[in-house]
Amino acid sequence: MRRALARYRKSAVGRFVIRNQKNVPILFFMGGFIFDTLTLGRIDRVYDTVVLCSHMTLLSITLYLYNTVDEDKWEGTFIRRYSEYFPLLIQFFFGALSSAFVIYFFRSVSMSKTMFFFILLVLLLFANEFLKKKISNKYLQFSIYYFISFTFFAFMIPTLIREMNTFIFIISGLVSLGSTLALIRFIYRSSAGTRAEISLKKLITLILFIYIAINVFYAFNLIPPVPLAMDTGLVAHDVRKENNEYIVTYEKNPWYVFWRKHDTNFHRQADQRVYVFTSIFAPTDLKKSIFHRWKWFNPDTGKWEVTDKISFKVTGGRDRGFRGYTHKNNLKEGQWKVDVITEEELVLGVVDFVIKNTAEPPEEGMVRKSF
Repeated sequence: MRRALARYRKSAVGRFVIRNQKNVPILFFMGGFIFDTLTLGRIDRVYDTVVLCSHMTLLSITLYLYNTVDEDKWEGTFIRRYSEYFPLLIQFFFGALSSAFVIYFFRSVSMSKTMFFFILLVLLLFANEFLKKKISNKYLQFSIYYFISFTFFAFMIPTLIREMNTFIFIISGLVSLGSTLALIRFIYRSSAGTRAEISLKKLITLILFIYIAINVFYAFNLIPPVPLAMDTGLVAHDVRKENNEYIVTYEKNPWYVFWRKHDTNFHRQADQRVYVFTSIFAPTDLKKSIFHRWKWFNPDTGKWEVTDKISFKVTGGRDRGFRGYTHKNNLKEGQWKVDVITEEELVLGVVDFVIKNTAEPPEEGMVRKSF
């Protein structure tokens, strides 16, 4: 084992790691991120489930080894000899798990208020790169671990039991809280160095604060209703179902607007219907009621007014998502948006558009696409 370690340190990879000790952790973080970006697709696939569970398990084991490696029981073992690489493994698993959650979260097309949750995720996961002690800071280490653990169980439990609601979210939070506190307690008891470095009361208080904060975000609809995700959302002039395909006709964007599928300006001719088409991803066999909540911005009051709330069922399992649409007649001119929500009023996405009455067809023309 010692000879293998010596050969590794003399190799090109070993010399690179030694020369770039300050930058290697972020490279491992990005490596984990890229690995899952290239390999993961659906949360309900067996492969994805195995990969995520393996990452979470190996992260927990690595955290335990990293925090107890200085104990006498590891003296003379390969655990002690390879301990300098544990921070790199932790960074890799942080990157791999975070990338998986970002992949699933960003299936949604809407930049809704749940984007706050994504920004928080990114800030928490990259914060360790800007702190002096980096991953050796145990308060930071376990805070990130708990945040990832909460997100992991919020995804996996609804996927495995094929049901999602507020009660399931609460259960997911309690499972992640219990497992994290158990790991912290186990490490604290096993490592004299950890006991000397941290205050257990302070660490548990920090974890409980994160737990409460996430639940507050959930209560204010700042967390997307994972594992559901909105794949497509657009305002359309016509929606027809032909041979199990939805044929959607919508206004083409100007050539320079490449980041959005449809034009947000809806040029409405007399007595024309306005359609909103959405495609919702859901894991296999998960059934859920989804609502389109139509809102109009009243310029006189400066507030959004709800005009309708129309429901349809979502059944999971289709790669491109469960498709559905709602429509309305005689809409006023001005700003409109349709919130795509669950029965608990958690926001999946928002389709926003501006209605402009006109006697002429749109200048940019139409797109007719099959979904």
